[in-house]
Amino acid sequence: MNQGLLNSLTDAERRLAAETERDVLKSLDEDELLDLHQRIRRVRTKYVKNYRRAASASVVPVGGRGKAYPRNQRDRDKAELFESALARVSREVASAAGRASAELRSERIEAARAAKSGGPAMRTADQVEPVTSPRRRATKTTGGLKKDASSRAAGARRQAQRDAR
Repeated sequence: MNQGLLNSLTDAERRLAAETERDVLKSLDEDELLDLHQRIRRVRTKYVKNYRRAASASVVPVGGRGKAYPRNQRDRDKAELFESALARVSREVASAAGRASAELRSERIEAARAAKSGGPAMRTADQVEPVTSPRRRATKTTGGLKKDASSRAAGARRQAQRDAR
C-alpha cells in the first residue's frame, strides 16, 4: 500500500484495512469473518460507486474517457485497496467454512457410528422432539387470491373450449 493512499484513508478505513491482516484474520471465527466481509464489501461498493459516478460525470467536460482517466485516482485506488482486502477475507471465510464443514461431517459420522453400535450417543424416543408444524407447500401466487382464482378459471375456460372442438 503506497503512502499517499494510506494518508488518504480515514481512521475508520485504516482500522478496517488493518483488520484484514493475516494475523488478525486467523484469530476470528466464522461469524466474525462474515461480519468483516460484509463491512468491507460495503466500503468497497461505496468507492466503486463514487469512482464510476465521478468518472462518467467528468468525461464530457474534459473531452473524453482517456483524458478523464487520471482524475479521480483516489477513489479508484481506495476501491482497489478494499477489493484486495475483500479477496483476503473471502479466502479466509472459505477456509473457515471448510473447517466447520469438516467438523460437522466428522460429528455426524461419529453419531451415526455410535447409533449403529448402540453406544451412548443414541437417543431414545422420549428425547426426540416431535415435529410440530407440517411442511408448507410452495404455491405460485401473483399477489392476490382473487387474481389467482380468476387466472385458474380463465385457464379452465380455455381448456374447455379446446376440449369441445
